[in-house]
Amino acid sequence: MTQYLTDASRPVAPAADTAPGAAAASAAEPRGWWRDAVIYQVYPRSFADSDGDGMGDLPGIRSRLPYLRALGVDAVWLSPFYASPQADAGYDVADYRAIDPMFGDLHDADALIRDAHGLGLRVIVDLVPNHSSDQHEWFKRALREGPGSPLRERYHFRPGKGEDGELPPNDWESIFGGPAWTRTNNPDGTPGEWYLHLFAPQQPDFNWENRAVADEFRSILRFWLDMGVDGFRIDVAHGMVKAAGLPDIGGHDQLKLLGHDVMPFFDQDGVHAIYREWRKILDEYPGERIGVAEAWTPTVARTANYVRPDELHQAFNFQYLGTDWDAAALREVIDVSLDAMRPVGAPATWVLSNHDVTRHATRFANDPGLGTQLRTPGDRALGLRRARAASLLMLALPGSAYVYQGEELGLPDVTDLPDEARQDPAFFRGAGQDGFRDGCRVPIPWSGTEAPYGFGPEGGASWLPQPAEWAELSVEAQTGDPNSTLEMYRSALAVRREHPALGAGTAVTWVDGLPEGVLAFRRDTAEGSFACTVNLTAEAVRIPAPGRVLLSSAPAEVVDGAVELPSDCTVWWAV
Repeated sequence: MTQYLTDASRPVAPAADTAPGAAAASAAEPRGWWRDAVIYQVYPRSFADSDGDGMGDLPGIRSRLPYLRALGVDAVWLSPFYASPQADAGYDVADYRAIDPMFGDLHDADALIRDAHGLGLRVIVDLVPNHSSDQHEWFKRALREGPGSPLRERYHFRPGKGEDGELPPNDWESIFGGPAWTRTNNPDGTPGEWYLHLFAPQQPDFNWENRAVADEFRSILRFWLDMGVDGFRIDVAHGMVKAAGLPDIGGHDQLKLLGHDVMPFFDQDGVHAIYREWRKILDEYPGERIGVAEAWTPTVARTANYVRPDELHQAFNFQYLGTDWDAAALREVIDVSLDAMRPVGAPATWVLSNHDVTRHATRFANDPGLGTQLRTPGDRALGLRRARAASLLMLALPGSAYVYQGEELGLPDVTDLPDEARQDPAFFRGAGQDGFRDGCRVPIPWSGTEAPYGFGPEGGASWLPQPAEWAELSVEAQTGDPNSTLEMYRSALAVRREHPALGAGTAVTWVDGLPEGVLAFRRDTAEGSFACTVNLTAEAVRIPAPGRVLLSSAPAEVVDGAVELPSDCTVWWAV
């Protein structure tokens, strides 16, 4: 049995300089491509469909790689494409070494990786180690063989409580709603043990105290590293280790506590021993292969534990993603993020959207404080204006940035999908997540005036319906239009790549004395200086111009050394 015990006393690496606002000592800081990479998330079923079945696939992604290279990103992160019954859009994996036929096969994966590398793009693949599919061979055998089977030790099987074992083993709730336990039937048909699933019942949790599980995932890592992938985005990276004894939580609304408190099934210190093992494997391979944690933690300081020097390389900054369009709140989360990452020598990461949350063009179109899953479209023009400004702010910050497919087009969430079209498993389970994640997963528009807008062959299907108004948001419609969101992203990524003060780093210098609701900071290097100003208010604001305009999310004119910043606008400056 592998023991992943508490890690709270393990020290972090000392900071080169931990004074607030101080730049890190770059001479001693290791350099890696991930430190300032812009990584583009591809949701395979919604990116490009090569065969007209309405579902995106690996050949479709491969055909669109030149677009990503021209956009200016450094790497592509692919959401799961493994063999799966698709109970949770591929996050229920039946075979970690096989491609689901809806996406292609291993030859397609090999060709995609090779083509990406030929274009100078790195490839990161999703890894799902917290749970498998209930159709995974291990789990099916565990059910067939019954209590006492060694296969059951690879999952969390427990007898129930109550006189006849009719009650769940503890009070844990599923993230998707309902109890986190499902009762099995014994091989003879009688009621049997219960198994743990923090997500859907089709996603039984692995028992990471079992050595066979740890051995299997080391083998899976090597399989894909041998295929040539450049890293892994680790799903539910905070969830693999559970508190000893699987204790009850008590009379709390567990779902409201998520992300705000350390739970007995999330962010246990024992997970870090796993990542120290994985880091050794990553370091065996050439080319700086990386691990990226999807770790929902109560604080950025807890997130920093996942990126200590001998663990993973990056961790998603969900605190930043969840921050409202508010100057004081954004300044605080930026400072906290940079301060937390500096002592462990890791880059901050910045992200505004992904496949699990409402797109930021819709979040910012609504009143603040509504969370990251919304059901209303809000003010579309306001949302797009703020989304453009937020994107330039994000790309100006020190560290690495993640772009979710379609955000470069300014896509909103589709909030009016008919119920019969929805496929999010949380939609069908009460009291869990809102279940409206399908709205950010609608296939993106490439060209043409009618659905599927180049996502697949003309007149073909689309697994989720696309809105009629998306014709004007397609790649084709926006290409060459200097005022389009797509061309703004292309320009921003080009400037970010070329300007010496953008990209990697650990600090910003805030400019104070400006009107309330305006954020301004500088980034200074020996090779050049850069400034960013953001007006987060509803009115135009006149401030001194810090230099020459490099890029603006909305027209901003400099007259007599001053600039009138429009409402919800970000401007980049060469100082």
